[in-house]
Amino acid sequence: HRLAYWEWGDATNPRVLVCVQGLTRQGRDFDILAQRLCGEYRVVCPDVVGRGESDWTGPATYTLPQEASDVVALLDHLNIEQAAIIGSSRGGLLGMLMATEHRHRLLGVCLNDVGPVLERAGLLRIGTYIGIQPTVNTLEEIADRMPLAMPGFHHVPELRWSEEAIRHFIQYSDRVGLTYDPALRIAFDAAMATPVPDAWPLFDACAGLPLALIRGANSDVLARTTAEAMMQRRPDLLYAE
Repeated sequence: HRLAYWEWGDATNPRVLVCVQGLTRQGRDFDILAQRLCGEYRVVCPDVVGRGESDWTGPATYTLPQEASDVVALLDHLNIEQAAIIGSSRGGLLGMLMATEHRHRLLGVCLNDVGPVLERAGLLRIGTYIGIQPTVNTLEEIADRMPLAMPGFHHVPELRWSEEAIRHFIQYSDRVGLTYDPALRIAFDAAMATPVPDAWPLFDACAGLPLALIRGANSDVLARTTAEAMMQRRPDLLYAE
């Protein structure tokens, strides 16, 4: 299948960051971060399969092992021997899985609002909107509604919501659509219907790698108690809330 990616900075720079997005998001999520870091690093931001401009290949393929394999294939395609991973939400789970299965390709992992324990309340909130087509016709209407639809974010300028709307949705001539395959909901529901696996071994697989964690203060996905337990296991963990 075809994998799209966005690249920033000097392609000969050996200091590489691969930024992997959350469940329903795309590589363009990292535009602002990449602009900030591309003077120092080569920054690569893929659209994982089923999202953005990558092929939409069906719910059976929307799995972390497939997505991790795709990232490794992308590194091979770009002749990148090793890279650090910045993983946001599901992208952080992918980073930890790569530490388990492809450790020799990693320079370090930064987890954004994700850990080995995910709060069910936050996952259920995600389940209320995943795969649901918008009922409005313009991105402007989306931006106006986003502050109510995404509680927990305060003092966000109006322009910033407009920038987010562009990354969450696509404007067609007569409607607004999703930037990911709506069938992703099938994969999500199937995962939610199974017992939650113990992900601490994935976190522990990062032992010896530089590791950082960013937690959103209002997060309903990553509890502060989980972040504290992560710091206990990794006293060298770089942490910011």
